[in-house]
Amino acid sequence: MKSDYKSLECRGVGKKFRIGGARKVQNSLTETIMEWLPRMMDNRATREEFWALKNISFDVQPGEIVGIIGRNGAGKSTLLKILSGVTAPTEGEVLVRGRVGSLLEVGTGFNAELTGRENVFLSGAILGMRHAEVVRKFDEIVAFAQMEKFVDTPVKRYSSGMHLRLGFAVAAHLEAEILLVDEVLAVGDAAFQQKCMDKIREITRSGRTVLFVSHSMVAISNLCQRCVVIKGGEIKMIGKTEDAVASYLEDSRGRATMPLLERKDRTGTGKIQFSEVHLEFEDGLRVESAVLGQTVKLIFTLSKKVSETIDELTIGAMVSNNYGQIVTTFWTEYGKKRFTMTGDSLQIICRIPKVQLAPGRYTITIGLSSATMALDWLEDAVEFVVTPGDMFGTGFLVRPEKMGLVVCDQTWFDSEHIPAEERK
Repeated sequence: MKSDYKSLECRGVGKKFRIGGARKVQNSLTETIMEWLPRMMDNRATREEFWALKNISFDVQPGEIVGIIGRNGAGKSTLLKILSGVTAPTEGEVLVRGRVGSLLEVGTGFNAELTGRENVFLSGAILGMRHAEVVRKFDEIVAFAQMEKFVDTPVKRYSSGMHLRLGFAVAAHLEAEILLVDEVLAVGDAAFQQKCMDKIREITRSGRTVLFVSHSMVAISNLCQRCVVIKGGEIKMIGKTEDAVASYLEDSRGRATMPLLERKDRTGTGKIQFSEVHLEFEDGLRVESAVLGQTVKLIFTLSKKVSETIDELTIGAMVSNNYGQIVTTFWTEYGKKRFTMTGDSLQIICRIPKVQLAPGRYTITIGLSSATMALDWLEDAVEFVVTPGDMFGTGFLVRPEKMGLVVCDQTWFDSEHIPAEERK
């Protein structure tokens, strides 16, 4: 039976921002003053209200790991910033019982000119740790981050992965009753990601609470007992993780079935946009499914909205499985190709000689850019299915059970019968 005691309560929380027209970069203090003085005189000038969050209400009990899931721009990070006290809500209230530790960005509070050692103390102080507490935990923090050799090196020489490891280690060792974690498991190698997940479980076993934001439905499913699904700044549902993940993935599939030119959630300048993406077999037959081991073509149709010629075009396509894991990426740069668009429309074709994805359902997120600008970006632009196939020519269909995410082409031989192509 659950206790009535709550670690955290959100009651009708909303966050409103005022957004205005685009502003040019100012080169001097005079220009800055001249730009902002009219705005100060008339607050109505080209400004509108935007509610990033509206009527957010939920409770979290001690020892729970609660997932916060939703698309980019749904308001997840804004919510965590309100819960951590970084920003205040416009309406509603948040009741927090206990010290809050947060890891909202990689290396939050790090000073690039200071060493890792100095930043552990600085970051610890920012997170609310007493100096004696940092001293007591310092060796454990550094060991967890696997940074013993680099702890006295300036942080400006660290890779993003090193930033992550040290930043997470400091936050995870803060003796806080509530830990807020925003997408930190998206960086770092698999071994460190597993180490972080184990640490989060250890934290909750001690009776502390974790709110966990991630786009990885695998991580959410492995860690969280309940989830809050946010859509368009409002709560879509609160419930068991399996139900919440299903709801989130259903939204992704719904977007993937919409005609691309009707999508309003795209980003980029829009000078060129994707008007269609589809799969074809080699004979030109348009399909919605691919067969394991078979050749397919991924066809991108572009529509240009301006009269100017745009060159140096590149396309990226990230393929994600049913749990939101990116399993492979197709990118024109891998083929050392860039394209020029002069007319109103253009098709760019990616030929995939042998589909090696395990049978299942996939979505593709697509991006288009030139050498100087991001032109178009669409999450979950198209959905397709990979069906079992006779990839190895054995007469048997390769099926998804116990297969993994990909099925690699392979050749087997013994040391006494080495194929000619393997001899050197």
